Amino acid sequence: MTRALHRMPRLFVPQPLSAGREVRLQGEQAHYLRNVMRLREGDAARLFNAGDGEWLCTIEEAGKRQVRLRCAEKLAEPALPPDIDYLFAPLKSARLDYIAQKATEMGARRIRPVLTRHTVVRKVKPERIRANAIEAAEQCNLVFVPEVLNAQPLERLLADWPEQEPERRIIHLDEAAPIADPIEALKQVPEGPLAVLIGPEGGFAPEEQRLLRSLAFVHSIRIGPRIMRADTAGVAALALVQAVLGDWRA
Repeated sequence: MTRALHRMPRLFVPQPLSAGREVRLQGEQAHYLRNVMRLREGDAARLFNAGDGEWLCTIEEAGKRQVRLRCAEKLAEPALPPDIDYLFAPLKSARLDYIAQKATEMGARRIRPVLTRHTVVRKVKPERIRANAIEAAEQCNLVFVPEVLNAQPLERLLADWPEQEPERRIIHLDEAAPIADPIEALKQVPEGPLAVLIGPEGGFAPEEQRLLRSLAFVHSIRIGPRIMRADTAGVAALALVQAVLGDWRA
């Protein structure tokens, strides 16, 4: 990508994108292009979504109520990451935003909040998670945005898993995992769709740990000798999974 393209404003849009198609932006996106980036008629911006890829678009109108653009050239095809879900116990606001951003950057295809016994934050706004995921995708040149699912209690999720996700294996962080080396442990996980499960700051309750350890579709790994915050542990776990089972492999 040329430096000129790299410097152009880049926005996710849900509208269809194709050669010659007109796209109208309003609200915050129009304000951003017109008043923050100070774009005018004839200037260019990059628009993308997970269905149509990324497009170079030219501004035809930069009015007070809307910015109207037209798709000129396709820059990139959609690029879905590996089929990895990120399951996590919600944290407080700023750290929740961080989780959404980093899960997106690390290549999670879906973000799924899970309510555990020790979860402090019980009410989660999917729209806030999605807004942070979109921002991360825009800034990191990703041509996809992860799907954000509603929060679900852990026990119900695990009870429904064999029927709803029969092929998807769960990678669970467990300091008592039988194999100390996380890379060796991950090499024993069958190829296929995955989920990475991160517990709350206080850890899983004993009964939750017993349940997780009893399930054949759950694979436990350790992530080193140091205690990590939940949001840090999530990034570390996703990095390991991507390196061994994801798209970081040569």
